[in-house]
Amino acid sequence: MTTSFRFLPVALAVACAAMSAQAQTSSSTSPARADRSSWVPYTQDGYVGISGGRSKYDLNSGPAGLASDNSDSALKLYTGGFFHPNMGVEFGYIDAGKAHRLGGDTKAHGFNLSLVGRAPLSEQFDVFGKVGTTYGRTRTSAQAGTGVQTGKEDGFGLSYGLGARWAFTPQWAAVVEWENHKFKFSDGNADVKLTTVGVQYRF
Repeated sequence: MTTSFRFLPVALAVACAAMSAQAQTSSSTSPARADRSSWVPYTQDGYVGISGGRSKYDLNSGPAGLASDNSDSALKLYTGGFFHPNMGVEFGYIDAGKAHRLGGDTKAHGFNLSLVGRAPLSEQFDVFGKVGTTYGRTRTSAQAGTGVQTGKEDGFGLSYGLGARWAFTPQWAAVVEWENHKFKFSDGNADVKLTTVGVQYRF
């Protein structure tokens, strides 16, 4: 992950502000319209989104004296839809960047499938929570002599999160979200937390 992704949240915020002018021409910004289509089978009110932010790896820091940095830039692409006004399904790809520890790097990325529940607070604002599973792929390297097993791993792990959404037009919304994903690493299972902001487009 390049350092340019560190500025993605700022770019998204600027885009949100620019597109919010479209809201003046809209007569309705309801977050739930059952007549909209979706890319997810058996759902309606579909959407796609992109978010960027920070990741935080919950990893063993190893012997004292070795520099470590368990945070990096994060990126998420996703789509979803609703089978009930307040319940839906979301599928996405996440790249958690990498952590620097034990003289090497630890990287994680994967695909997530989640059940989403939302609660409208007004015509423009709603909050949501999600729970599901992430199929992740990881790679761990380390300095010789640290005693950490290195290599590649993959597998499923629990995921959950919560967030808030502001619909500034009938189609466009700004989203802020916190998530936790369980990944399988060569030296054991560990959580990776994502804090992101982004934009979402509803069909």
